[in-house]
Amino acid sequence: MDCLLNVCYKKAGPVPVHLNVYPPALQAQSSYARLPTCLYFHGGGLTVGNRTSWFPHWMKARMVAAGFVFISADYRLLPSATLHDIIDDIKDLFSFLRQDDLVFKTDGGAQFGVDSTSIAVAGSSAGGLCAYLAAIHASPKPKAVLALYAQGGNYFTPQSLTPKTNIFFLGRELLDPESFAEFIYPRCTTLPPIADSPLAYLPASSPTPGWPANPRMPLARLFLQLGVAIDYLTGEHTPSLSARLRPLLDSDLAVDPLALQDAMKARIPPRHHALFPQLNITPGFPPTFLCHGSVDSAVVPGESQHMHTLLERARVPVRLLVLEGADHSFDYAPNAETLYASHFDEMAAFLTKALRPA
Repeated sequence: MDCLLNVCYKKAGPVPVHLNVYPPALQAQSSYARLPTCLYFHGGGLTVGNRTSWFPHWMKARMVAAGFVFISADYRLLPSATLHDIIDDIKDLFSFLRQDDLVFKTDGGAQFGVDSTSIAVAGSSAGGLCAYLAAIHASPKPKAVLALYAQGGNYFTPQSLTPKTNIFFLGRELLDPESFAEFIYPRCTTLPPIADSPLAYLPASSPTPGWPANPRMPLARLFLQLGVAIDYLTGEHTPSLSARLRPLLDSDLAVDPLALQDAMKARIPPRHHALFPQLNITPGFPPTFLCHGSVDSAVVPGESQHMHTLLERARVPVRLLVLEGADHSFDYAPNAETLYASHFDEMAAFLTKALRPA
């Protein structure tokens, strides 16, 4: 299968931001077709990763077999960027894909383009948040959203806002903030912008084999542990926006997620409202498929459940699939194709229906 690597879709100052393109089987031809496309955003807590990190081979294989283009795209990473910058990247990505003269060419000589009016977006974890944001801010609007254990379904929770003193994230140890001081405000403001941070692990010869060798890999967990994730999304550190929102979790409003959301919105400066998918759900949101593991402690299942509620209230076609006993990144387990093939097929069928209506 041809893959067109290192296609730069924008430059953010000195930083190139790339995408990879995986076409379906095509014959060499003198003219090119514009093809429906599945656009995927990688996970990594918005702090680490790139277009090949935690790559969804199951999704790519099904999409190209159905005759669609599959694209995996990078975006700028926290904490040198904010979610405002990432939204700009998403909007610029769609602008790039809708260019009239955009032509890709395979090694076999086939030429093709992207039908920008027929793009579905998908993402895992932080990439699911990017998919939500594409559904809200991109033009043309995506035809469908597939969100796997997605962040951003509900940021107004103890998971995002409460400092942690006990293990809470996939059973992993609490982190020492001093070990990550360069990534914590205010020192993070001196970091150069970055849109590509590959995964790396310590070798077997290390005292801690298999642990992250890239210091960015635990950052999302650290920000949740400190209860300041929203500060890094918005860039609102002084005063801390998280500290401003946190007391509402202990108020009488906390028993009603929708009332709590309204109260949180009232405390968030309007310029940041666009960053929170849950504050931007309208009847025009694309049809959506949500999938989450029931025992996920990295992105808790309540995030997708809350998004499901909001989409149903807006009368958006939505399907919520909760996989009993499944954890975060369940689709990357070695036996995932055996365990979840029927669910993968269902999600691929959802995307296919959106991209190729009957």
